[in-house]
Amino acid sequence: MTRTLLCFGDSNTHGTPPMDSMSSQGRFEPDVRWPSVMRTQLAPGWTIIEEGHPGRTTVHDDPIGGIHKNGIRMLPALLETHRPLDVIVIMLGTNDLQHRFGVNATEIALAIGKIVEIIKASPSGIDQRAPDILLVSPPPVIQAGCLADVFEGSIENANALSGTIANIARQHNVPYFDAGAHIAVSPIDGVHFDAESHITLGHAMAQAVRELFG
Repeated sequence: MTRTLLCFGDSNTHGTPPMDSMSSQGRFEPDVRWPSVMRTQLAPGWTIIEEGHPGRTTVHDDPIGGIHKNGIRMLPALLETHRPLDVIVIMLGTNDLQHRFGVNATEIALAIGKIVEIIKASPSGIDQRAPDILLVSPPPVIQAGCLADVFEGSIENANALSGTIANIARQHNVPYFDAGAHIAVSPIDGVHFDAESHITLGHAMAQAVRELFG
């Protein structure tokens, strides 16, 4: 039986290439994006749904990007739309590091915990049970290129985020994956993954899904 996995994330799940200007609107082809690479590695037993939205935060309405960037607002509709789901992979937190939100790594992880709680209370899994969850911490951002000012002052919290997300995963008894152990952000903009990193992450994530969920 084919199982279904939802990738819930931001521009690095969407497949946004490193940006050379704030007006960049590119997207990698499907065979490059990490969820699609994972799909190829897991085929034919898994269906992978790519639900990555550029600028998505955990729980914050973005005063510049709009309230639709708020992940927790969008989540209930996505759960209903794509059910039944076997697994949800969550990789969020990068956009919360933007200077305008003013939150630290612990607060970002607590917000991710709220997302986990909604999923665990949801009947969007098989037989109206909750789906399984895999929490992924994103690679730390660096201040570089056209996004340097947007992420001003974020480095300390970015480097702490893997530890705080790992703690939340333990508290909620869900598995954890550190993407930063496998890839790094591009020095072009300090936030996004290049094509090689997408492919590397897709392979690593496929291996993790096999080991954790069979």
